[in-house]
Amino acid sequence: MPDVPDPLARQRQMVAQFPQNELARFSLGKALFDLGDAAGAREHLAAALARKPGWMVVEILLGRCALSLGDRPEAIAAFTRARDLAVAQHHEGPLAEMEQMLSELC
Repeated sequence: MPDVPDPLARQRQMVAQFPQNELARFSLGKALFDLGDAAGAREHLAAALARKPGWMVVEILLGRCALSLGDRPEAIAAFTRARDLAVAQHHEGPLAEMEQMLSELC
């Protein structure tokens, strides 16, 4: 059986080369989430958020990771932070999405 290339090789290489770069961390975290690795995604998304607080999209993805991992309280906390950021940053679409998610979870 031939070697299967790592679909995340480029993202992993960027994080290895630039571990403090929030965009590299976000890209790897998002790719991991899209492939179903919520635990791996959460690690990189949290690192991205630590470097760039107030990143609404990352808060939303962290909430989705928490839901995937069965951590309802953390999902609610992340979605609440994302909702507050959507209000502060005037993002109507994400605001409606977060209000819907929170109404379903609470």
